[in-house]
Amino acid sequence: MSVVEQYTRAHIVTDADVPLLGERGAVPVLLRYDPGDDPGSVRVRLPGAGAREWTFARALLEEGLRAPAGSGAVRVWPCGRVQAVVELHSAQGVSVVEFETKTLLRFLRRTYMAEPVAH
Repeated sequence: MSVVEQYTRAHIVTDADVPLLGERGAVPVLLRYDPGDDPGSVRVRLPGAGAREWTFARALLEEGLRAPAGSGAVRVWPCGRVQAVVELHSAQGVSVVEFETKTLLRFLRRTYMAEPVAH
């Protein structure tokens, strides 16, 4: 089992009190999957002071690429043909992260390839 990490750039709209490196436009975001830690979950880490990270079901991310889906503090939905939105709620506020759908699909494919094959 291997850990999958994928760095990508995403557009973030947030009402959180944490500045996002003072950047406008796309910012670096880390997508992470660790099957040894929790094979049913993925992590999204946003930049900024005290880098904020959310862990949620991998199935939620996959479902949200086809139709609006949500669970607790995380919502995912397709936005047109080429983008997907991940909405993250925390005590610091709400962050809406806009990804290219192909980036999330590539990440999901890699997470499934990282799993051991059951015999």
